[in-house]
Parts: sequence; C-alpha cells; structure tokens
Amino acid sequence: MADMKPILSILMTLLLASCALQAPPPVPPPAASPSAPDAPAWYQQAARDGVLVCAIDSAKSLITVLVRRGGPMARFGHDHVVASRSVEGFAAPAAGRADVQFRLDALSVDEPGLRQEAGLDTQPDADAIAGTRTNMLTRVLDAETYPLVQLHAERSTADSQKVNLTITLHGVTKTLAVPVIVESNTASGAFTLLQSDFGITPMSVMGGAIKVQDELALQFRLVACAP
Repeated sequence: MADMKPILSILMTLLLASCALQAPPPVPPPAASPSAPDAPAWYQQAARDGVLVCAIDSAKSLITVLVRRGGPMARFGHDHVVASRSVEGFAAPAAGRADVQFRLDALSVDEPGLRQEAGLDTQPDADAIAGTRTNMLTRVLDAETYPLVQLHAERSTADSQKVNLTITLHGVTKTLAVPVIVESNTASGAFTLLQSDFGITPMSVMGGAIKVQDELALQFRLVACAP
C-alpha cells in the first residue's frame, strides 16, 4: 500500500487554506478622534451636537471566528480560530450606534490561548498554517479586491437586547439581528453566519471528503469610551 502521509499532508494544507490567514498581530493604531478628518461624517456631526462619541480601543477589542471542518474525512483536518485584534471605528453609546472595520490581511490564526478558550485541544503546525495564507487571500476571500470587513450596528427598536448588525464582506452586505450585552464601556456578543450568504464558497476537496463548514461562529468584544 502506498504511503498515505504525503496525501494526508496535502489534504490538511488544502483544508487550512480554506479557513485561515496567518500574520503577526498588528500594532494597535493610535486612538482616533471623532473630529478627525477621516472620521465618518455622522460621528463628526454627533460630536459637534454634544453626543458622546468614542473611538474603539483596538488594544482591548477582539473579534474571533471559529471555523469548523466537515466531510467524511474531517478527522484529517483541524478546526481553526481566526481573530482580529486591529478593530477600529467609532461608537455613540447613547445613540445606540457603532461603526467598525478590520483588515483581512491583519488577522491572526490559531493563537494558542484562543484555541484553548474555544475548547480545541490540538495545535496545527505553524509552518502549515503560514503556507495557507496566499491561497486564503486569493482563492477564498479575494482580499486584494475586498480587503475590509465593515460592521454597522444600530440598537434594535423591536428588542432592546439586540442590535441590527449590517455586515459588508466580500462585496456583499447583509443585516442580522444580533444579541448584545453592554456592560460599562464594553459591548459583547456571539452569532453565526453562512459564508455562502456573502458569495464565498467554502473550500472542499476530494468531492467533499474534506471541506470547511459553511457556518462560521463569531464572538466579539468591543471596548470604547473607557472611564
């Protein structure tokens, strides 16, 4: 029987390529000001009108995405945790509004601490993950054309425990009702979305024997207006 190790190595690399980016954690940008020229016009006007407007604290904010493997041969792959520690934007808590964004090419992949928090008890090989970066950027996310993920949140008028979250990803915009917990200067929550809803085709090899599940599980913690 032929040695299966090279085949399994190729399959694992393809699976990794479908759901992860590898880049060193970026240096948090300096805190922005709502009166800065590049701040969105709505926040500039709100600040002039006396509404409290705060920049997102990139150093304390975090968005994570749990990517699950699937298919009959899923055991030969890994689940992954992709994270953004470079979220930037503005929030107006009293107005129930926030606008944030992050770059795809600044995502980290499979930080050991985040994998542990997600309940994953394995750690993919660092070289294998790094080798998937080009495939992920070009074949899955087309990050050169769509480099940003943009999020616009407004407090729901129908349910005070939710926000209407408008997500722009891969050139597609969708709005979801997302539960949120607000404590002091922090907003946090969790929700799921389908890659296919944003025109993204999850990676699949060998006729679906190994594939990435369409559903992604996201968690967020956004900090602004520090006391």
